[in-house]
Amino acid sequence: MMTKNVDHHRMGQHGRRVTGGRILKRIMLALVSGLALTGCASATLDEAGHLRSYADLRQDNGLLTKSLVSVDKSHVLAARTVNIVPTAFSTVPDASFTPEQRGLVANAVDRSLCEGLSERFMVVPLSVPADLTVHATITRALPTSKVAAGLSKGASVASIVLLPEVPVPMPRIPFGLGSLSVEAEALDTSGKQRAAMVWARGANALTDPGPIADNGDAYTLAGAFGGDFSSLLVKGTSPFQDGLSLPSMRAVGSYFGKEPRYAACKTFGRNPGVIGTLGNVMGVPPSWTDGGPASGGT
Repeated sequence: MMTKNVDHHRMGQHGRRVTGGRILKRIMLALVSGLALTGCASATLDEAGHLRSYADLRQDNGLLTKSLVSVDKSHVLAARTVNIVPTAFSTVPDASFTPEQRGLVANAVDRSLCEGLSERFMVVPLSVPADLTVHATITRALPTSKVAAGLSKGASVASIVLLPEVPVPMPRIPFGLGSLSVEAEALDTSGKQRAAMVWARGANALTDPGPIADNGDAYTLAGAFGGDFSSLLVKGTSPFQDGLSLPSMRAVGSYFGKEPRYAACKTFGRNPGVIGTLGNVMGVPPSWTDGGPASGGT
């Protein structure tokens, strides 16, 4: 009789542990779902006056990105060489970032552009005439809240420790997310605009890692913009009309530290690759993993 009571007592404890675990899992899943639905920073899409023309731009949004796009497909596809004017912030610098933080974000745009354009174009220095000249301007950048990003990393670690059996990634806290707005165009040898893009995107709580730095999200989004605009020029069509595609072997090689294909791209330094990705996941500032432009570069 005593044995039965002990067994029932153990079963009761086990039942409570199971029930408690299920409730905790449900709470965690509900939290994840709620954050995924609401956790996206707003980004400003406006014409800031840095393009030669806005006349042919048309609304063309992606899943997470707002954009205005124009492209002269036949001319762009006929082009073979391109050079890149270093990206800069707009004439009114954002006081939320230090000059070094702005420099890393701008250089991340240029590095991503150079890597993407190398898929089809020969990238040449500015001293060499090219079929197309690309120039981007960062018009707005909302800083990342270091406090919110730090709390998110802490919550993520806690979820792994407390609920290791729950195969659900912990999203970021949907507050203090950063954003980036950029204008860019490609001009031909006569200075005529052949492609242009006004681009804006906010960090997403579920997909963007959120380094603990003022420029954390802006830095991450800089690479996304460079990929979108380079795709516009490589394919001659909007990057938001195609489905997901696998990265090229050249892109994979760059990610794992291979030297850029063209000397002009070396100006922007090496892709942080695996180290950069791990750093983002851990939340370290971009300056810890990205060496910035090559020595003597712009």
